[in-house]
Amino acid sequence: MIANTLMIQGTTSDAGKSTLVTALCRWLVRQGYSVAPFKPQNMALNSAVTAEGGEIGRAQAVQAQACNLPPHIDMNPVLLKPNSDKGAQVIIHGKAIANMDARIYHDYKQTAMAAVLESHQRLSQQYAVVMVEGAGSPAEINLRDRDIANMGFAEAVDCPVILVADIDRGGVFAHLVGTLDLLSASEQQRVKGFVINRFRGDISLLQPGVTWLEQRTGKPVLAVLPYLHGLHLEAEDAINSQQAEKSAHVLNVIVPVLPRISNHTDLDPLRLHPQVNLQFICPDSPIPAADLIILPGSKHVSADLSWLETQGWPAAIERHLRYGGKLLGICGGFQMLGHHIADPHGVESTPGSMKQGLGLLEMHTTLHAEKQLRQNQGQLLLNNAPISGYEIHAGITEGPALLRPLLQLSHGPDGAISDDQQIIGTYLHGLFEHTESCDALLQWAGLNQVTSPNYHALREADIERLADMIDQHMDTTTLLNILKVDNG
Repeated sequence: MIANTLMIQGTTSDAGKSTLVTALCRWLVRQGYSVAPFKPQNMALNSAVTAEGGEIGRAQAVQAQACNLPPHIDMNPVLLKPNSDKGAQVIIHGKAIANMDARIYHDYKQTAMAAVLESHQRLSQQYAVVMVEGAGSPAEINLRDRDIANMGFAEAVDCPVILVADIDRGGVFAHLVGTLDLLSASEQQRVKGFVINRFRGDISLLQPGVTWLEQRTGKPVLAVLPYLHGLHLEAEDAINSQQAEKSAHVLNVIVPVLPRISNHTDLDPLRLHPQVNLQFICPDSPIPAADLIILPGSKHVSADLSWLETQGWPAAIERHLRYGGKLLGICGGFQMLGHHIADPHGVESTPGSMKQGLGLLEMHTTLHAEKQLRQNQGQLLLNNAPISGYEIHAGITEGPALLRPLLQLSHGPDGAISDDQQIIGTYLHGLFEHTESCDALLQWAGLNQVTSPNYHALREADIERLADMIDQHMDTTTLLNILKVDNG
């Protein structure tokens, strides 16, 4: 088997693959190894922009941080961004190449696999260890043909696999044994051990099950990892509603959960802010009063605008503004604030279509196939606070509203501020990640005496917690033997 590659696969989605890869990356870095994260194929609407202007899954950007590396397109060579129930935008080596439905993409997988193997080869030549994250479950029978995300990749590069399951979901032994039984003989041999994730309780009560599992399968349980309360890692896709403990006086912020909501990790700093009560408003739920409404990013702006209309959001926003509330649009949410969104090339809808916007800012957007992908930095013009972030958008916005920009960035002005300063919008993601800009935006929204936590320090501290967990709860000697690296 290949010496420097280890793949983490899960019995289900959200079993803990991303978290375990992040933990192992930082633990191995602590031991002095050069490590790179890798996910052959990711399906997610939360993405990140690399320094070279490529787009990868957000989870791989966090894993890169765990390795003390900048994100790179080779860390996630294939990214699928769903734009309907049956199709997705396909991104190869950081660039969108086409929209494909599931059947067309299935035929395209052989080409996608070539990109995957090319990226893996480059990483394996540069780093002592490549930590690979699978996608979903390797036992999805209908997805086994031409698989590039799980065992198809592991077999192609001949790497060992560790299988992780979430005990908090229940049925952990059935998940592990059932998944193993559904694999081929060669794939079963490739699985070198199990990890049981998110355990809480008396470990002695679990031990009979662990012993049975090892005897039943002939494979070791390498770790029973504890449930870490308050752990924050940016989500690969699912919305995390867990909040930090709040102070007595908070700013109430609401966000509609759009059907194609994207890059909602923009809002994590607010969710963890002790002075902010952030609520994600799900479909068919009452729209409560708030100090600030945020319209987030969207992978299908026109469709999500139509959804907002059916849910009563335009009237709620009008009422909110009438009573002095503030409104922020980010990326797709910014485009929604204008008069219309034109799609002459059929980027999201039928070619030549046009969707009426909320009409709150004097501007309009035209969608183009070529995305704007870049990291950026500059100043927030509300108070000249420094700001940095990234852009991912397929539209060009024009109009008088842009004459009063929200940001001055390295490439030029960005966004808009309404004449009465109740409404602001921008294409920049990551607005709240830096203390100074977060303070300024929350003050604009009506919060006095803001003290924003250092979001980057919080994220770094939780990555360190994960590495501590590996130290305390994993058989690291066997882990290094599986990797075939010197265990000192």
